[in-house]
Formats: sequence, structure tokens, C-alpha cells
Amino acid sequence: MKVVLAGATGTLGGELVPRLLAAGHSVLGLTRSPAKARLLEDAGVETRVVDVMDERRLLDALRGHRADAVIHQATAITGTPLRHRDLHATDDLREQGTANLLRAAELVGAYRFVTQSFFLGYGYRDHGEAELTEDHPFAPAGRGAFERHLRSMRANERLAFGTPGVDGIALRYGLFYGPEPGTRRLMAMASKRMLPAPRPSGVTSPIHIADAAAATVAALDRGRAGQAYNVVDDTPVTFADFVAAVAEAAGAPAPITVPSWLLRPAPYMYALMAGTRIRLSNEKAKRELDWRPEYPSCRDGLRHVRPASA
Repeated sequence: MKVVLAGATGTLGGELVPRLLAAGHSVLGLTRSPAKARLLEDAGVETRVVDVMDERRLLDALRGHRADAVIHQATAITGTPLRHRDLHATDDLREQGTANLLRAAELVGAYRFVTQSFFLGYGYRDHGEAELTEDHPFAPAGRGAFERHLRSMRANERLAFGTPGVDGIALRYGLFYGPEPGTRRLMAMASKRMLPAPRPSGVTSPIHIADAAAATVAALDRGRAGQAYNVVDDTPVTFADFVAAVAEAAGAPAPITVPSWLLRPAPYMYALMAGTRIRLSNEKAKRELDWRPEYPSCRDGLRHVRPASA
């Protein structure tokens, strides 16, 4: 297929481009960074520098192009989000950005649309011990500042599934980690014993970025229209165990343990690391996309991540 990839130079986009090319697809990459665009072009990838939040410029950049699919991987997360406002630009990309990219899909004649969704769309709360499937209610109304995040995820999937003329597919990715800046920052913090393990701890469902990219290519080819897929590894973990695995991969001492209430001044981080327990099933993705994570647990995956100084 000819694929328009929004967020082509981001955490996942950078892993996705070579996998799309290796699968025989051609890529037109969209990025906001001129410097990163030059790197893509040096690798032989056609690129346009454009902000997907600017509908007019986006459509102008794609006018005259034809494509079979659009993949939405654009985010605005530059570090670990601590406060709710750290997510607001990404919330906007999930709402207005998705709407703009669907108009772009119509312009270029694309019949497939794959969008980045997120495991926390199931809700920032304690979901108990059961593994949630895609049939579980997604993006219920949230309380206070959480509603903006949930509304954006609700809108993202509703737009992808409800726009006539495209087969919309949503990938509900777990917590990203891998050989990328965010994980390496955590490893650097662990080396300085600045990455504590909260107790009691929330439970999360991670995914290595290489496995997330592989699932995305599989969904482009085999995903069913109007369907969402949980893209997570096989092993949900507590945040305390995730932090311990990061420290081990960094060759750092075991992290110190702190009471989780100390995270309350960073409300979003507190909800993520202490207030939410969420275990997701990946059986649907395995079954329908013919996909398996190369790294069944974050401990497996983190062993292959080298610290920034290595």
C-alpha cells in the first residue's frame, strides 16, 4: 500500500517506517520537524513538514497525492507526563488531529485508517484482577480533569469507526517502553536512585515499541474495519515491578520504595502509577492480526535496552 504516516518521526513512527518499508509498503511521512524530515528523506522516504492540527496546510501538503491508507501516530508528548496539562496537546491531536487526518484520507483516496488509541481509555481506576478485553466499555465519562483525556480517546475512536468511506481500526497500545528517549531517561534516573517504586502500586500493561510497530503493520494488512485491538504484552506488571525492571536493565541498585501518597503533587502521575490497576488481554490481536509480541514481558524487553551512556 501507499501509506500516509502522521507522526513519522515520533517514538513509534521511527520504529514503524522501516517495518512498513520492509513489508513492501511505500510511505509518505508527516512530521513537524524539518531536521527530522531531512533524516527521513536521506533514508529515501518522501516527507512533508506539516502540523496535522492545521487542516488547511495539511490538505495543501497532500493535494495531488494518492494513498491507500493513513496511519495516525501523532502525539505531543515530549517527556513523562506529570500533570494533566502535559497531555492537553495530545488530547487535541486525538480529537481535532484525527478529524483533520480523516479529511486528508478522503482527499488522497485512502480506504484504510489506523489510529493510535491508548490503554488508559478504559478508565483511570482500579479494574480489579480480571484481564479486560476489547468488549469492556471504553472511555467512560471521567471525573474532573480526567474527562478531557477520556473525551479525546472517545472522540478518536468514534471518528475512526464512524467516518464513511474508510475502514477505521484503533490500536489500544499499552505503556510504551524500549530503545527510546523516555525509557532511557527513566534508566538514567534509576542509575541516580531518583526513580522510586511506589507502594501500594498500580498495575499496568506494557508494550515494547518494536512489538507495537509490528502489530501496527499487521493491523494495516489484517485488521477488521470498526474494530479495536489491545496491543500489549503477555504480562501485566505493577508499577513497582516495572521500575525495578528498569533499574535492573540500567545496572542500577534496587529502587527505593516510597509511599504512593508522595506522588499526589503530580496528579496525573499519581493516577497512572498508584491509582490505576489495569490488566489487558491481547488475545484478540493475536488471533485476528496473526501477531505475537517478541518480548512477552517488560523484563524480557528491557534486557535489550542499553542505557544512553552505554
